[in-house]
Amino acid sequence: MAAPLVLVVLVAVTVRAALYRSSLAAFISERVEVASPLNAWKRVVEGLALLDLGISPYSGAVFHETPLIIYLFHFVIEYAELVFMITDVLTAIALYLAIQDFNKVVFKKQKLLIELDKYAPDVAELIRTPMEMHYIPLKVALVYLLNPYTVMSCVAKSTCAINNTVLAFFILATIKGSALLSAVFLALATYQSLYPLTLFAPALLYLLQRQFIPIKLKSKSFWLYTMQYAALYLCSLVVIICLSFFLLNSWDFIPSVYGFILSVPDLTPNIGLFWYFFAEMFEHFSLFFVCVFQINVFFYTIPLAIKLKEHPVFFMFVQLAIISIFKSYPTVGDIALYMAFLPVWSHLYRFLRNIFILSCVLIACSFLFPVLWHLWIYAGSANSNFYYAITLTFNIGQILLVSDYFYAFLRREYYLTHGLHLTRQDGTEAMLVLK
Repeated sequence: MAAPLVLVVLVAVTVRAALYRSSLAAFISERVEVASPLNAWKRVVEGLALLDLGISPYSGAVFHETPLIIYLFHFVIEYAELVFMITDVLTAIALYLAIQDFNKVVFKKQKLLIELDKYAPDVAELIRTPMEMHYIPLKVALVYLLNPYTVMSCVAKSTCAINNTVLAFFILATIKGSALLSAVFLALATYQSLYPLTLFAPALLYLLQRQFIPIKLKSKSFWLYTMQYAALYLCSLVVIICLSFFLLNSWDFIPSVYGFILSVPDLTPNIGLFWYFFAEMFEHFSLFFVCVFQINVFFYTIPLAIKLKEHPVFFMFVQLAIISIFKSYPTVGDIALYMAFLPVWSHLYRFLRNIFILSCVLIACSFLFPVLWHLWIYAGSANSNFYYAITLTFNIGQILLVSDYFYAFLRREYYLTHGLHLTRQDGTEAMLVLK
């Protein structure tokens, strides 16, 4: 392991340890931006108390985590702070190794395309060099470990940190080309929060590329490999769910975890889009609109798979962002995971149109969340409209940020094949417009 990575890890652990011992820990753990009804630590403690009394933790309406999580902390509850610090470190190391391997693949692919004259002659400045790619894995680990969103999630002991670790190992296994481990970790991630099901498509596309299998619907090898990967994934998921049943001797966790995620009965304010909308809605309309809102996470998978089938890792990044924006109970910990990938796309900065404005919007919203919450809940000089307004602004900022990266990525790919200096038929300079 590189010495700079060890230094980053030491700094990150020191920051977390200091915050655990400060008075801020209690304040952060109560923040609705950091802990949701799904992953709040106090709900895990409540579930553990019920389990110790011989009562099913799902008998009430408080605990909504998975059985594996509650049994994990049943044995390590006294070392919870250490567990959360270790999970953050493991996530950063997994992302570091994944991006390190991904950069090697990107460089080999780029070298091959140059040798085959697939690039336009005037795009030398767009070609990525080993020097500029060398520190990207370290930057990814740095951005994840020292991101305030990640730090707050760890200090609040939100189980979102564990979900991020599972997703990071899924990404590492996929990029390493291990179909079995990729399917197992994807099954674990789906078991934890359901929405990572949408990552099946980018993982499959990447593994197909690693096996040099053409992505064609008429190809037998394509369907054979797809069925193998799907079988590994489904078998892993069934084994994990059956293990949960044997631990509890009950299926109560299915409606309490997955039913809770899909039906959104708890309208505690958070940084998501669901709570205010359904708090104001008539009951007989709620089922229809819950379906509409939930479809948002899954709706974009097929069109993105078609458009980005040659670029599955970028597809994975976009899908992670979509999950963190449109899931029913998002927290800042979800956002931290996809933001860790931003250094991977540093070569797109020249094509980004609104990065400075959007960065300012996201930072300003992050500071305004606690301010407007205080004005609403404690001072009484504001109401829920104020808090939801800043939530909408924050999510629109995220959507525009991801859209900006998507536009920049497509624009760079177009320039690589058609050249930087585009001209019309009459010889005048042309402007690229993506629709």
